[in-house]
Amino acid sequence: MKRAASRLLTALTLLLIAGCATRAPLDRDGPPAAPPADLAQRPDAEPRVEPIRVGGPNKPYEVLGRRYEPLTSDVPVQQSGGASWYGRKFHGRPTASGEPYDMYAMTAAHKTMPIPSYARVRNPANGREIVVRVNDRGPFADGRIIDLSYAAASRLGVLAGVAPVEVRRITHAEIRAAQALAQAVDEKLPLMADGGAPP
Repeated sequence: MKRAASRLLTALTLLLIAGCATRAPLDRDGPPAAPPADLAQRPDAEPRVEPIRVGGPNKPYEVLGRRYEPLTSDVPVQQSGGASWYGRKFHGRPTASGEPYDMYAMTAAHKTMPIPSYARVRNPANGREIVVRVNDRGPFADGRIIDLSYAAASRLGVLAGVAPVEVRRITHAEIRAAQALAQAVDEKLPLMADGGAPP
């Protein structure tokens, strides 16, 4: 009788441990169970001029005893530091912008860049560059300057952990200049197709 009770207790304990083991990963962040096959081909975020409003995601805030004052004007930002990423734990949750976080989109979080913003992020270790749309706040760990979506981190090659990167905000003036150049090229292409010589 004692042996049977002991075996039952052991079995219940093992079941409890197994149950905790299967639930624990859900409380931690990490990659998706089955990443899309086309993750490496995800296109960069396409920069466009979006209004920057005072207040909302750009109002001053405090996290872990530190006060942050987001920028509220179209100014350049350049930084070098650590990049981290966030994944399935936050997938679908609201970002600072109010948009749901999509770990498969080319987005990022920054402590003080105006929301929304577009930024070019470079990994000096492998030369890869991506363009992301900043729509969230963070990261708040020391030494980190940007928190990338899972897709952005994958394309940049920084999924292994915190990695040094270079970040540069793309200003509205730069976006307008790129759009004007693209429009000029589009207007010249039909002339060239018709046999006209480029100026």
